[in-house]
Amino acid sequence: MSIEIYPVSKQGVGEFDDGKIRENKPVPFIGENGGGLSTYSNLFYWAHAWSENGGLIGIHPHKVFEIMTFVLKGTLEHYDTKNQKWIPLSAGDVQIIRAGSGISHSEKMNPNSEMFQIWLDPDIQKTINMPASYNDYSASSFPVTEEDGIKVRTYKGGNAPITMETPGVVIKDYSFGSGEYTVLMEDDKVYSSYLIEGSIDTAEGRMNKNDFALVKGEWEFKFTASDSGKLFMIETPAEVPYKTYAVIHGI
Repeated sequence: MSIEIYPVSKQGVGEFDDGKIRENKPVPFIGENGGGLSTYSNLFYWAHAWSENGGLIGIHPHKVFEIMTFVLKGTLEHYDTKNQKWIPLSAGDVQIIRAGSGISHSEKMNPNSEMFQIWLDPDIQKTINMPASYNDYSASSFPVTEEDGIKVRTYKGGNAPITMETPGVVIKDYSFGSGEYTVLMEDDKVYSSYLIEGSIDTAEGRMNKNDFALVKGEWEFKFTASDSGKLFMIETPAEVPYKTYAVIHGI
């Protein structure tokens, strides 16, 4: 049983387009220098990127992984070799690329924009033989409920619209005001949490904006907030029922 907090100062960093796009990475690519966690469960990579004046991530290839982009603020534009056109995405929208046997894409971050890009490992030995596919989901398509004073938006799981090959994935964000809160969990799952807004106090210490927490073997996650905030959380299996990229390559 454990709750580990990784402040933004101990995460990896990166940039694109000569620094026009900057990143902090709670889960950087395998082999990158700097902070952050090594890949775990079937979560392979997690970056928070932002641009004050806009920037371009040039066209580049992907295979096998499922790559999700969550627009946190502002607007993005996406181009890929399947659609062959630029597609806009606004705050709250989500994009998934099921990269399969291969696809290439490019992204523009418009001024004052932020996003998460998160890679999941769907059993790459199977997806390498699947054709690539791509979906956009509008912010309004995600169900929102209220649980004990917390507004919960569900992206994946339940009756949420996102479909993917990676098993055992549930994705939600939690918006809250000041108060004491409990998020229920399952002890055979891993919970990866990123504080998008605000600050909270937990049994393991304080989390501030852009801090990350990894929770394992717990039935609940309790926290106290003195002001409004938002926590983004991904649930994945503690035991993955196939060989992940990291296992295959002995990493």
